[in-house]
Amino acid sequence: MARWLLPSRGLLRLKSLAPSSASALISRSYISEMRRSAFKENLLRILRTEIAYEVESRPPSQLEAAFRSFDVDDRPGEQWIKLRWSRGREEIKIEATMFDGAAPSTRSAAPSEVADAGDARLHITLMVEVSKGDDSEFALQFACSAWPNDIEVEKVFPVRRGHATHRQYMGPNFKELDEEMQDTLLEYLEERGVNDDLAGFLHGYMANKDRTELVRWLRNIETYVKK
Repeated sequence: MARWLLPSRGLLRLKSLAPSSASALISRSYISEMRRSAFKENLLRILRTEIAYEVESRPPSQLEAAFRSFDVDDRPGEQWIKLRWSRGREEIKIEATMFDGAAPSTRSAAPSEVADAGDARLHITLMVEVSKGDDSEFALQFACSAWPNDIEVEKVFPVRRGHATHRQYMGPNFKELDEEMQDTLLEYLEERGVNDDLAGFLHGYMANKDRTELVRWLRNIETYVKK
């Protein structure tokens, strides 16, 4: 009968191991927490170093509020800016991307040569819309490419208000049009401020926006990590 009152050897073994197991669990939890803390501090250090470098070496300049007759609408965190200009009954609206491509510089020795990053010609996509008031059924749109010193027209097409443009016939490529028609349409844009000067302005503006958005992006990540 006394034998049943004695704890089994297995139970004794578990009781003897319990304090050690609990200690090991606490130790592993502590080490894991220390690693997370060290990772967080290291990431914050890297982010702060990057922010300081971007601000000190390439400080964002004061953004211009307008270009000639155009008002600039630049919303923080977006990859597009909008420009507007009313010209009598006409309204000219432009949507421009941040840099969305690049091409080798024309100064490259050979067409097949890949230009260095600092020697590349950066590309900006433009959508230009010219409309004639709310009573007009159509607006005229131009799909353009803005290079550092010039603007190239890719397409020109009328759009019916309230309809999706991707469903409409957009016509031939601009360079396939009659040369006289090309020249006339380029003059049409020139009169409305869409010219090589606008291309230069946009490239300077987007270079500054690129720096500003990068610093904002880094700071937002830093804010998240700190919480």
